[in-house]
Amino acid sequence: MRQAVLALLTAFALLACSHPRPPAGRWEGTYETQDTMIVARLEVEADGQVRVSAPDLLDIAAVADDDRTGMRQKLAADLASGWDNVDARPMDFDGETFRKPGGIAPQMTWKSSRMELVVYLGTRPAIHIPMHEVGDFSDNPWPN
Repeated sequence: MRQAVLALLTAFALLACSHPRPPAGRWEGTYETQDTMIVARLEVEADGQVRVSAPDLLDIAAVADDDRTGMRQKLAADLASGWDNVDARPMDFDGETFRKPGGIAPQMTWKSSRMELVVYLGTRPAIHIPMHEVGDFSDNPWPN
């Protein structure tokens, strides 16, 4: 009986120490304010490697609304054409937050089966972009 209890406690201890497995899949998202546009794509591979790309345009407050459609299309085209050049990287994952290995700043969060990308643009505050899961990446992830 004592050995069975010891074996059970050992199993629980090992489970508690194991690293959570990151969710594998593909996500897209966009972010737009009067002054900033970002289009983002990320993929978490089955082995936990992560590919992320998020082209942006900054300081665009003076741009006319009519010109924004072309800017969205250009960002989407840049994202799609550059994706094959994005290298997969390891990330630390604690069950909720992805960080660069040994890093402190969150790069992505996974809460309640929802992915969020965290983008840092210079000294500006971090931008949190809600991502939606996709089977295949689209040519233009901007909402209609």
